[in-house]
Amino acid sequence: MITNRTSRDYAEALDRTRGGSFLAVFVLGMGMFSIFLFLTYYLEAGIGYSPIQAGLSFLSMVGGIVASSTMVPSLLLPRVGPRIVISAGFLVSASGMALLTRLTLDSSYGANIMPGMILLGLGIGGVMTTAFQGATAGVHHEDAGVASALINTSQQVGGSISTALLTTVAASAATDYVSSHEPGALTVAQAGVESYTATLAWGAGIFVVGAVLAAFLMPNSALAPSEGEPVIAH
Repeated sequence: MITNRTSRDYAEALDRTRGGSFLAVFVLGMGMFSIFLFLTYYLEAGIGYSPIQAGLSFLSMVGGIVASSTMVPSLLLPRVGPRIVISAGFLVSASGMALLTRLTLDSSYGANIMPGMILLGLGIGGVMTTAFQGATAGVHHEDAGVASALINTSQQVGGSISTALLTTVAASAATDYVSSHEPGALTVAQAGVESYTATLAWGAGIFVVGAVLAAFLMPNSALAPSEGEPVIAH
């Protein structure tokens, strides 16, 4: 342990920008899996979309991700720094998730679903590109594979924990609604919506926690490239 604490690998692992980036990806994975899983359930089981329609509905979020991941690294990140970008991105995503908690059985895509999904995409794209850059910037070439693997692992572990946690939340919300209302088809359908919106509310809370963690744990300066490492892009 003493040897590892004085090694270059251990020192790199302790870097606050890199550690904060891994944590941001972990939290992002938790929130994203709640969107993809339970919003899909709502679109198909709640308002009767086909699988193709449900898939196409996510294009508005994808558009937001593409827009923010294209503009944030070149326009926003150099001016305000990674801490502010990641915190703001989480808050934008949380606001989009909060809009989706108001969904009902009568909600329409254009008025009730798409605005929240666009906000989600804008926030997710900003967090994702900034965190990925912070996690890999300055990494020695021989460690690049490990850093990239840790990014993917952080996201997948966050998603796995989120799925287990939010499935329990959804089941509890549905059970509580059914037990407090008269039996019937409408009650069952509304119980499903209640379970989906409950998980989306938790997802919004997860994103807010991510914003707070980034604000307090991450420095506001990106890692400099390693000595002798060519600068690929600014």
